[in-house]
Amino acid sequence: MTLIDRRSLLRAGLAGGVLSAFPAVPALAESRNRPMITHGVQSGDATADTAVVWTRADRPGRMWVDVSRRPDLRGARRVRGPVLTPKTDFTGKVRLRGLPAGERLFYAVRVESLDRPGLFSVPVPGQLSTAATRKQDISFVWTGDVVGQGWGIDPAYGGLKIFESMRRRRPDFLLHSGDTVYADGPLTAQVTLPDGQIWRNLMTEEKSKVAETLTEYRGQYAYNLLDDAYKAFAAEVPQINQWDDHEVLNNWYPGEILDDARYTEKRVDVLAARAQRAYHEWVPTPAASGPVHRKISHGPLLDVFVLDMRTFKDANDGNTYADPGRGLLGREQREWLIQGLKDSRATWKVIANDLPLGIVVPDGPTAQEGVAQGDPGAPKGRELEFAQVLRAAHRAGVTGIVFLTADVHYSAAHHYDPARAAVQDFTPFWEFVSGPAHAGAFGPNALDATFGPDTAFIHTPPVANASPAEGFQHFGEVRIDGRTGAFRVDLRDRDGESLWSTTLTPSHLH
Repeated sequence: MTLIDRRSLLRAGLAGGVLSAFPAVPALAESRNRPMITHGVQSGDATADTAVVWTRADRPGRMWVDVSRRPDLRGARRVRGPVLTPKTDFTGKVRLRGLPAGERLFYAVRVESLDRPGLFSVPVPGQLSTAATRKQDISFVWTGDVVGQGWGIDPAYGGLKIFESMRRRRPDFLLHSGDTVYADGPLTAQVTLPDGQIWRNLMTEEKSKVAETLTEYRGQYAYNLLDDAYKAFAAEVPQINQWDDHEVLNNWYPGEILDDARYTEKRVDVLAARAQRAYHEWVPTPAASGPVHRKISHGPLLDVFVLDMRTFKDANDGNTYADPGRGLLGREQREWLIQGLKDSRATWKVIANDLPLGIVVPDGPTAQEGVAQGDPGAPKGRELEFAQVLRAAHRAGVTGIVFLTADVHYSAAHHYDPARAAVQDFTPFWEFVSGPAHAGAFGPNALDATFGPDTAFIHTPPVANASPAEGFQHFGEVRIDGRTGAFRVDLRDRDGESLWSTTLTPSHLH
């Protein structure tokens, strides 16, 4: 990934520099010799002064990015990116630095031919918003679970319509709560709906079987970007991405050995390594590999703590052990989260947890996939590490914690209070659930009473695996008022209609 420092950017770009033209394309160049951008552009992890820009080409070529305050790119800064090669499936990223905080910026990506220098692809435009460093309005959306349970892209049913609804909200960023793809969910060409209508999936070779090879994992991400609404959204809204289980396979954990006839490779660690490589190649993450936990700050009003609940996860069993050293986060990440919460001076500390805290998520008849196991008593199993996080934050006087999650394929709002809980050593908080973005809808799941959750809202389908055509697709929206600090949450449906909302105010924190 190519970096550009602040001094260079301000000298020649966003501080008012002059746009230097791309070298002229030879007049007689044939279009078939021109590189082509195949899957649009994306941006991610936009901080106050940095952002990642992503693209993919149809052949080897040099990636270039222009970025400007102006839609016409006048005064843009040009950034020389990496050479896109088969090693990364012709994908590439540029990390821009020295960007102005709290602004809407415009960019365009081109790919230059290696064989014919000066011959460029048609530019593909994009937009991104950088994080604020002062108090100003902040808005973002969150959801998860894309193209799952056999429901792929069917243009007759609007494709991945929910992404157009989110785009119309004009958020500053998307928090993608995991299951960015369903690598273990093959598609069939047709599915008969309950009313007798036919759902016709757009098909690709990689989506016709469970993913095992690197090529097949890459194909999961390529598939989603075939949808016009998804691609348009990705070009306009920077993402903060997590990974959950379906980026690899359902309910996986490190060290697992599969008993699944669909797979020729039974070692999940091997599959996970391939899947993680494809994830970092095709998603605008700030890293090229490794765990995905990190914090992104949005000035005095918001810190987002992005958890990695897969890389360090213990085995799925009954989840009733007494060992506080086990869990989902691992010791290093758990200590990072505790210290980060203590150090944060933001009014609101959003914890992005791709597995819910109090919702029971079984893995078969006896094992547990998530934090909770359905026992309403004192914390056991994975609950122990979250009890530790909540206790440490409470004793340090940390306020304004909000959990945002997806995973269970329905929408809900749960308030947690020690007055209802089996453990009292924590400060009350909310956990908001939203999804799926385009997958089978399910629910509701049972709640575990250990941390005292109370359901303020829930929206679930009447039958399991309801198709996207039946409407039980969801995203959440957060709008933080720059003047008052009020934190408004809307739980919205596929069309963007608000199903339920609440407003949390800083006065509630004291």
